[in-house]
Order: sequence, then C-alpha cells, then structure tokens
Amino acid sequence: MIACISKPGVGYHLKMSTSIAPDLRYPVGRFQRPETVSADERASCIREIAELPANLRAAVEGLTEPQLETPYRPGGWNVRQVVHHIADSHMNSFIRFRLGLTESDPIIKPYEEGEWAKLADSRTSPIELSLTLLDALHARWITMLDAMTDADFARTFRHPESGLLRLDVNIALYAWHSRHHVAHITTLRERMGW
Repeated sequence: MIACISKPGVGYHLKMSTSIAPDLRYPVGRFQRPETVSADERASCIREIAELPANLRAAVEGLTEPQLETPYRPGGWNVRQVVHHIADSHMNSFIRFRLGLTESDPIIKPYEEGEWAKLADSRTSPIELSLTLLDALHARWITMLDAMTDADFARTFRHPESGLLRLDVNIALYAWHSRHHVAHITTLRERMGW
C-alpha cells in the first residue's frame, strides 16, 4: 500500500523519535518504489500532486530574504534553491509523461539537479517565478493525468540509471517528491521557530 496523501492537520513530515536524530535529507523517509499502484492509490497520488503548488506556497509564506537563503540542512540547498528545484524537477516529469504517452519506451534524458541548483536563476531569482510556473504546470499536468486510462498508466519510459519505469510508479514518485521537498521547508521552519 502506498501512502500518497497526508491526513488533514497532520502535515507532510514524519514524527521523529527524540532519541534518534532525524535524517534531515529525508524528512518523510526515502521513496520506496512500488511494484504496482492500485487505481485508488494512483488517484490519491494525483490529488497530492495537484495540491503541491498550494502546499508549497503555504510552506514559504512570509519567509524573508535571509530565511530564503537558509539551507534546509547543513550542506544542503537553501529554501530558494529547493523551490526552484521543484519547478525544474516537475517540468522534467511532465515532459517524461508526455514522452511515455506518445512514444514506445522512450529513453529520457536525466539532468544534473545539483548543477542546475547552482545556476544563477536557481540561486537568485524570486521564488514567485517558480511558484507561478508550478501553478500553471500542475494545472496542465493534472488535466493530462485525469484523462489517462489504465492502459496509459501502464505505459513506460526508460531512465538510463533507474531502468524501465511505469507511469503509475512515476506518479507515486512525484507524490513523494512533493511531500519530500515541502517537508524540507516546513521542518526547517519548525527547527528555526519561523
């Protein structure tokens, strides 16, 4: 069973035991790639992807420029870079879905997310650019996902490092990815008392 949606009021992070230091890299745990994704799980994951723009806006609401420059963990990206990374990653996923729907097992192009995070736009651009981009991108993505059939979700693309991926499994990945990065910001805010 895939837990793709959080319960109202619970939020997007796991409760961590005070006796064990939390892994700040994975505040919601690591992604566990499922073998299969049921229709109900898929629908839950799609809802979670649809909610990402609003959840991300809520996570960054009211942050100051110095707070946006704060890394979510020692050696990690700052909040601004996390926001821009989410836009970069979700744009790539949207394109991968379109390739998977229109080609037979296409080989997708990976990208160097760490290098992208170092580019000037990721380091200095206002986060509103990526927040607005995500609003529009997710509106398009959800329209596409809602129109997909079971056969469409069984289609695949090939990642040079991860191998053959079904589109329904990629839905679960991006539901996790949404929780994962929002939790980077919300857990930082909790730790810093923001």
